[in-house]
Amino acid sequence: MTISEIQFIQAAASLVRETGGNRSERARVAAEWAGETASFRLINEGDEPISVKEIVLFQGAWPFGGDTKFYGEGYSMLSQYGGTIGEPKMIGKFDDRKHYKLPATEGFFTAYNFVLLSPEPTRHLLMGFTSCRRHTGEIRLAAGRFEVVLDGEELIVAPGESRELESFALLTGSDREALLEQFAALIEAHHPKLETPGVPTGWCSWYCFGPAVTEQNIFDNLHAIGKQVPQLKYIQIDDGYQAYMGDWLTPGQSFSDMEKLCKQIKAEGFEPAIWVAPFIAQQESALFREHPDWFIRDEEDKPLASNRISFGGWRHGPWYMLDGTHPEARDYLRRVFRTMREQWGCHYFKLDANMWGALPGGRRYIPEATKVEAYRMGMEAVLEGAGADSFLLGCNAPMWPSLGTVHGMRVTGDISRKWPVFALLAAEGFSRNWQHGRLWVNDPDCLVLENRNIKLVDPDGTVRRGMSSITPDEFMFHAAYIVASGGMVLSGDDMQTMSKSNLQLVKKALTTRNIAARFDDDSFRVGRVNEPDRQLLCLFNWEEAVSDLTIQLDRAGRLEDFWTGEELGFWEGRLTLTGMPPHSARVLALYPCS
Repeated sequence: MTISEIQFIQAAASLVRETGGNRSERARVAAEWAGETASFRLINEGDEPISVKEIVLFQGAWPFGGDTKFYGEGYSMLSQYGGTIGEPKMIGKFDDRKHYKLPATEGFFTAYNFVLLSPEPTRHLLMGFTSCRRHTGEIRLAAGRFEVVLDGEELIVAPGESRELESFALLTGSDREALLEQFAALIEAHHPKLETPGVPTGWCSWYCFGPAVTEQNIFDNLHAIGKQVPQLKYIQIDDGYQAYMGDWLTPGQSFSDMEKLCKQIKAEGFEPAIWVAPFIAQQESALFREHPDWFIRDEEDKPLASNRISFGGWRHGPWYMLDGTHPEARDYLRRVFRTMREQWGCHYFKLDANMWGALPGGRRYIPEATKVEAYRMGMEAVLEGAGADSFLLGCNAPMWPSLGTVHGMRVTGDISRKWPVFALLAAEGFSRNWQHGRLWVNDPDCLVLENRNIKLVDPDGTVRRGMSSITPDEFMFHAAYIVASGGMVLSGDDMQTMSKSNLQLVKKALTTRNIAARFDDDSFRVGRVNEPDRQLLCLFNWEEAVSDLTIQLDRAGRLEDFWTGEELGFWEGRLTLTGMPPHSARVLALYPCS
């Protein structure tokens, strides 16, 4: 990236679009640059109030064509994009526009808050918002032209009023990882990372039992973990324990007393962890029936069903969306989490469906609040109820609006025992490795190592039962992904029936220092985890065929296989792994010479 190209972008036009779409003649955007970062103000210089649709910070032609490679974040945790400007592709399964029905601007591809352009393998331009307190940032890409925009959401700006906007960074360089690290530091200056005592480890009920989980399932696995892998500290009771979505303090038919269950978990030397979806409720819940006024409203002042503006929900939908600006709704959130913390003894909360607290549309108790402000107000109540000594994990959450509100963040979709999903989660997670330990603790989702009886659908539509067809090499690819993520390690298998060899793999995965791999490039074939006394080389063959992989060692030393401890001798210079099977990975531990 040349200096002239940087100046070209900095000098691009700004404007304000009023509600209705017309360019405002009364408002302007004032920018103040400090090196590579900028702050902005919106100023109404007219004598009438204006209603703001969009604040365009930069707009115009630029030197990047359709073949320019890029990575872009989604608004949702489940949305990520790649490919080229001319042919953008989803990395994950869920699209902000098609799945969540977020509006799009014709003629552009829209990413949210952060884009990394790579016109050449060692030539990168990073454009991104370093704060998200009030407005959602959009970066709109097209061949030869672009827009960087803040969503105004019909904000009313009074005559003479000046409003502070979100901060922005424009970074260039040849080292992709160094740019991302620099960007993370700029974000943390605006949204300090919440402190945690460490990276949680544990067991999750969802990938064994789903919503059909029972109290006995929890006890059975608790006892198995106590005997076999006591290093798994948290016992995460996932979706299925509650009577209805929204009634989080009322157990369903398969659970008798959540307080007693959580205290029993603690009595056996472990910590209870609980799944909660704080911003949703189903129609049958007592929360919705007794307090319909706590929810986001429609144009007739009735509770707004989520399927009218977005995805309706994956179970018991359509959901209704709790209004984070409503004082009584916030009191309810404080009470739920305070009860779980003080009475149940729970200090770990997996927060799911957070997106439904930050969707555009509907009417809120505080009408001038943006979706980001409403969400952050709700999350502030959750944090107050959960207490300073708890760990909050964001899941299915809006990414940038969650900055500084959660301790951990799921950075992928859900795992399932299928090779395409193993590969997909690795691509999603590795694209966000730079966030781990800087913005929050990354959750790569559960480590699953056991084949299970699953539902299979034949080409003719016949449904039958059978075992998942994951190969041993594919399971090891998945295990290597968990290690290279540096993030949380939660087992997702039924611990009562786990094989001894897989138990050993779980134990070994728990021995890392929870440092995310830095990858040589965005092919994610070679990742290096730099621990104090060793370097873990995480080597991946994503291909459908046998492959050789050659890497340049950046230090000389003794190599051993991370999983088995097998000695591989002294190495320096180049290392070549020949005949790596398809869909396989190796993790090698390199101990440098003293």
